[in-house]
Amino acid sequence: MSEDSVTQPASQPIIKTEEEDQAPWYAIRLFSNCQNKVDEYFRNHGVECFIPMQYRVYEDENGKPKRKLKPVVSNLIFVKKTLSQAEMMNLVSKGQFKMSVITKERSGRDYYEIPAKQMMEFKAMCNPEIEMRKFLSSEQAKLKLGTPVLVCHGPLKGLTGRLVRQSHKYYLLKEVPGMGVMLKVSRWCCQPLEESK
Repeated sequence: MSEDSVTQPASQPIIKTEEEDQAPWYAIRLFSNCQNKVDEYFRNHGVECFIPMQYRVYEDENGKPKRKLKPVVSNLIFVKKTLSQAEMMNLVSKGQFKMSVITKERSGRDYYEIPAKQMMEFKAMCNPEIEMRKFLSSEQAKLKLGTPVLVCHGPLKGLTGRLVRQSHKYYLLKEVPGMGVMLKVSRWCCQPLEESK
């Protein structure tokens, strides 16, 4: 996850400006707590994966607080679409782990594809080194009202999402199937997307 580093000077954008891979991503829901094994399974088949992580504080055997990276949710993994939908369906079904790719419609068979730019921004916003960040379930994210915006200034420059307000603070909300992430942002750095076109 080193490509998601945001330890850049504040004047530089959080996202890369060079040409990026345009392959979309899938969100896969797991029915057991085996993210690391599923990650290894897909990587062994040449499929790139992403698991959102965050630091959790726990006490060691001496009672001292320690920080450890843990998955944000235990039943979700994102994989890059490097195979056809039929090949991916086969890979998912022949694995020893019970899982399903999130589809566009609940009763449909077409996989929901997360565009490359949206996934790149989501991965950047999931950087565990970023503070003032909150994760939401997809249901919580859908309940948040907000204006679609483009961040025009500061370290989050170039990111898009919805500008939402919570506890008298403003956040940039980015949603993908299965979850959402919010980063604290100044509303003065944001421009409504309708005006930026």
